Amino acid sequence: MRPPDKSGLNYPNKFGLITIRSLEEVMGKNGLNAILNLAGLNNYIEKDPPDNLDKGFDFSDLSAIGMALEEMYGPRGGRGLALRAGRATFSDALKNFGALAGVADLALVGLSLQSKLRVGLPAFAKIFTQLSDQQTTVEERDHEFIWTIHKCPCCWGRSDVDKPVCFIAAGLLQESLKWVSGGNEFRVNESKCVALGDPVCEFIIQKEPVA
Repeated sequence: MRPPDKSGLNYPNKFGLITIRSLEEVMGKNGLNAILNLAGLNNYIEKDPPDNLDKGFDFSDLSAIGMALEEMYGPRGGRGLALRAGRATFSDALKNFGALAGVADLALVGLSLQSKLRVGLPAFAKIFTQLSDQQTTVEERDHEFIWTIHKCPCCWGRSDVDKPVCFIAAGLLQESLKWVSGGNEFRVNESKCVALGDPVCEFIIQKEPVA
């Protein structure tokens, strides 16, 4: 595989560190190293990204990891691992950023489920918009929320697909919804993907949890 060209758009190094450690948790050290090799990210085998909020983890690095997962494990297996890695990324550490967005204790507050979602989803979008070059917006509709990534790292530089591929983002969203709702699971479907030629990556979140 040929990794995508560098984007010049970045996550904080800490986001990259969290993602790589989450992949290791899901796949083990040898599995992680194989993926990083295939993705052309050998520099992260010997040395993790720094544990700071400097913007230094290029969007193309996350895209290359997704491509490598698909190439090594097939589309279905790669998708499952990317979802698991996205969920682990949130549960391991990104929820600690909730304090920055003022939602650290939202799961404990006596709000209705829908109120928690109305507060939590825009707050998480704000974390990405403020700390990284990922611009994210949330729109509420009658039966769903629309989570839109205007510059998406998960599929940066890709056009080799026939289905949406931003499974790391989908897994992260699923786990953030579970946390903010106090343990409910929600359907998250990617309806638009830049890798398919769409202008944005869009995720539809059903308001009602999975029974």
